[in-house]
Amino acid sequence: MEKKKVLIGMSGGVDSSVSALLLKQQGYEVIGATMELWKDTQHPNHTLEDAKKVCDALQIPFYPLYLEKEFNKYVVQNFIQEYQEARTPNPCVQCNRYLKFGLFLAKAKELGCQYVATGHYVRTSYSEKYNQVVLQKAPNNKDQSYFLYAIPKEVLPMLVFPLQEYTSKEEIREIAKENYLPVAEKKDSQEICFIPDGDYGCFLRKNGIGTVKKGDFVLKDGTKLGEHKGLIYYTIGQRKGLGISYKEPLYVIALKKKENKVVLGTETELYKSSFTVSDVHLLVEKEKIETLGTMQVKIRYRAKEADCKIEWLSKNRIKVLLTEPQKSITPGQSAVLYDGDVVLGGGIIEEE
Repeated sequence: MEKKKVLIGMSGGVDSSVSALLLKQQGYEVIGATMELWKDTQHPNHTLEDAKKVCDALQIPFYPLYLEKEFNKYVVQNFIQEYQEARTPNPCVQCNRYLKFGLFLAKAKELGCQYVATGHYVRTSYSEKYNQVVLQKAPNNKDQSYFLYAIPKEVLPMLVFPLQEYTSKEEIREIAKENYLPVAEKKDSQEICFIPDGDYGCFLRKNGIGTVKKGDFVLKDGTKLGEHKGLIYYTIGQRKGLGISYKEPLYVIALKKKENKVVLGTETELYKSSFTVSDVHLLVEKEKIETLGTMQVKIRYRAKEADCKIEWLSKNRIKVLLTEPQKSITPGQSAVLYDGDVVLGGGIIEEE
């Protein structure tokens, strides 16, 4: 019988490397491919070299995919544009949407692969309730389903996530060590891949955002409290680095682009009971979602899901009505909807 052919995205890290190993052990015909997305001579990440070493060790074919132009177009420019609009973007969502499960999928089809795999901690399975293959949360605290809500719905049956049942990173590293994979001890990357030093402000200034203008810190009533360094340096919920003395702790509660003002307020002013979401992308049928009533929403990657209901404002825009107010709902970030562990879809949080 002919083996099932799968293209796996190799990041040069331990998760994707162990995923490739597991696929081979499961009887797939495995092909490895690495997307070269961003070159930084000051912070070389050795992604291609490490991924090729693993593929050589596993004796599987390896393809480098040079997608710097596409990455810049779909991810980096969106990141810059969002900050210019005083929003806080999530570039990993854009990368998954357009590259890892877009252009990468096209390469898989070109190579005759029936499946695409990655080292994400997430699951897929067939759901009787939704009458389709659905994306689900992984059963551990490394669940990455939040970042995948915007992938094309039609690719779900083609996806394989070899790590979906593993509950800890320690298990994955142990498998890598036992099988002598050359990246077994490689550290996890923590920052956005194209800003490895974490200095967003420096990156934005160097890459087209232009002059960063100083402006006023104000309260909601317009009272001026001091001067800010520039809107790009602040995000909703921020408390540190404000340099403002006040009778009680203050947080960033809004960024006003037109007035170039950072609005500060107390912690209670960070809580909201509703917000709107645009560019809504669904992974299940809209009609099925409309029968649910209550569902859950995650307003940032590390947030807990909160119960909510939704109202459709237009074809791809919704209002989210929270059962209990949530803190630091941030324009530009993704709001992802769940039915238990099933990812329903999501979109981009709008300004008020």
